[in-house]
Amino acid sequence: MTPDQLLARLIYRDGLMLIIDKPAGLPVHAGPRGGVNLEQYLDGLRFGLPRAPSLAHRLDRDTSGCLVLGRHRKALARLGKLFASSRIGKTYWAVVVGAPPTPEGRIDAPLAKRSTEARGWWMKVDAEGQSAMTDWRVLGTANGLCWLELKPETGRTHQIRVHCAHLGCPVLGDPIYGDRTAPPTEPLHLHARRVVVPLYANREAIDVTAPPPPHMLAHLQALGFDPAQEPLRPVLEDRHAADGASVLAPARRPR
Repeated sequence: MTPDQLLARLIYRDGLMLIIDKPAGLPVHAGPRGGVNLEQYLDGLRFGLPRAPSLAHRLDRDTSGCLVLGRHRKALARLGKLFASSRIGKTYWAVVVGAPPTPEGRIDAPLAKRSTEARGWWMKVDAEGQSAMTDWRVLGTANGLCWLELKPETGRTHQIRVHCAHLGCPVLGDPIYGDRTAPPTEPLHLHARRVVVPLYANREAIDVTAPPPPHMLAHLQALGFDPAQEPLRPVLEDRHAADGASVLAPARRPR
């Protein structure tokens, strides 16, 4: 990842917020052992502001798609309240092994963190854990796989991955919650497809979609996805922001 490559993945920008299409395989921040991470490149997205933008939420290292950044402290505080109150709409796509028991539904299964020296940490369904709810809908099935649309109402760590496994259909390529008897032969097939952010009181919510990553396309197409039906990537145009900076913002939003 280079600064120019990250800039090319910018899909929304205004005076308070950026949304990027995060690539799979890149952690958003450094772990205990350090290593390359997204935060190292955020200075290239200042666009004239004195500080680099900061993460308003998290995506797992191997999850791709819509990632929201706040451009300054006040923006982060506003976004934080929206995320905490579940007012930001999040839609994920996953390719899973098997299928849920019904074409659509809601899983309400609290989650708690577990840890052992041998395995490390993981999340587990636990009646004493934190509340966690996810709505799902089947978009396609074929060859023992299923294409799911998932809308988490809460934002627990690994929530979608644990909930899919709890339904009996783990995310394809999941090394933690999938088949642990053998290493996965494919990368994780989980994508943050869409985010809807009601950031401004007197405007429509900002509605942004990220295209599926290359490693998911073959399975998605086999399951009925048609790339020709994808909304066009937003055209970025110069606009004068509320903070006085000239910014790039979508000329139209994908639907």
